[in-house]
Amino acid sequence: VQLQASGGGLVQPGGSLRLSCAASGFTLDYYAVGWFRQAPGKEREFVAAVTWSAGTTYYADSVKGRFTISKDNAKKTVYLQMNDLKTEDTAVYFCAHANSPYPPAAAGSWTAYDHWGQGTQVTVSS
Repeated sequence: VQLQASGGGLVQPGGSLRLSCAASGFTLDYYAVGWFRQAPGKEREFVAAVTWSAGTTYYADSVKGRFTISKDNAKKTVYLQMNDLKTEDTAVYFCAHANSPYPPAAAGSWTAYDHWGQGTQVTVSS
């Protein structure tokens, strides 16, 4: 099982980026994919998640209305479209897979996720 996050970079405030999370090595379906981020000196923070079968989405309040999570089942890839980026969005972004179902209240808990990929740096600065 390997996860590869990509698409990070440097962008000005108000700009957009699209992150991708590609999976390889899976032989079984998994329940959900989540995006988390971690800024220097801060704890890991939930950003968004999507359940693989139903396509149910979850968002942190801080990104609602600006970020959109989506998936491509055939490519086993999840995307995070980030619009109207703010300096406080600067962080390393990680994607993770959850193998087992979880209740909606657990979507934002990193403990619900089993496999983590390497992060991709997003820097929002003028």
